[in-house]
Amino acid sequence: MCIRDRVTMVRINVLNDALKSITNAEHRGKRQVLIRPCSKVIVKFLQVMMKNGYIGEFEIVDDHRAGKIVVNLTGRVNKCGVVSPRFDLTVGDNEKWVTNLLPSRQFGHVVLTTSQGIMDHNEAKRKQIGGKILGYFF
Repeated sequence: MCIRDRVTMVRINVLNDALKSITNAEHRGKRQVLIRPCSKVIVKFLQVMMKNGYIGEFEIVDDHRAGKIVVNLTGRVNKCGVVSPRFDLTVGDNEKWVTNLLPSRQFGHVVLTTSQGIMDHNEAKRKQIGGKILGYFF
């Protein structure tokens, strides 16, 4: 008698899963996308995207588990992704990383996690602070 163990996949990076879901839904032409599980980092990343006009409103659904987020899409996101590992970005390196990650100048945003919270590279440049790179969107 053989006992079979059920092998379940584990989520390595929930932010990466969320951003892939957004990109795939945009390519399919969807108006809304459901993201699960919910985390504080995903919510802050989505707030930066919403502040820059890349996505519409989003709603956090509390299901007494990991939570879900329903995001309204506007059709402006071409690509969004995670930079792993989270490389350090100093104030002087800002322009170098922006040219490496984004397709052109004045187009797209690099999202950083700093000591003053999660923000895009323009806000970090204004505040003269560095941090670690979370991801990008354009």
